[in-house]
Amino acid sequence: MKITEKEVRHVARLAELEVDDSQVGKLAGKLESIVTFVEQLAELGEEGSISDTVTIGPSEMRLRPDVEAPVPMSHPLSVFAPLMQQGFFVVPRLEGLAEE
Repeated sequence: MKITEKEVRHVARLAELEVDDSQVGKLAGKLESIVTFVEQLAELGEEGSISDTVTIGPSEMRLRPDVEAPVPMSHPLSVFAPLMQQGFFVVPRLEGLAEE
């Protein structure tokens, strides 16, 4: 497919890109080569396409059971807060905020 300089300028205007006039011809050639490559990919069609010939990974995936479980801690809670009361951390009062 032939890409014209007029089409390059039109696309640049739509994309709000400033394209130097000296670069328009070069960009048209690059866009034309991209479109040609994509057309070649379309010629593969569905039969004989890459997805039919290459399989990456197992053909079927086994799913694990979706079970929520707590993440085990590497250290007991007593390492982080040695004083606990009824399942809560006991934090000492700050001197400047203590009630008088």
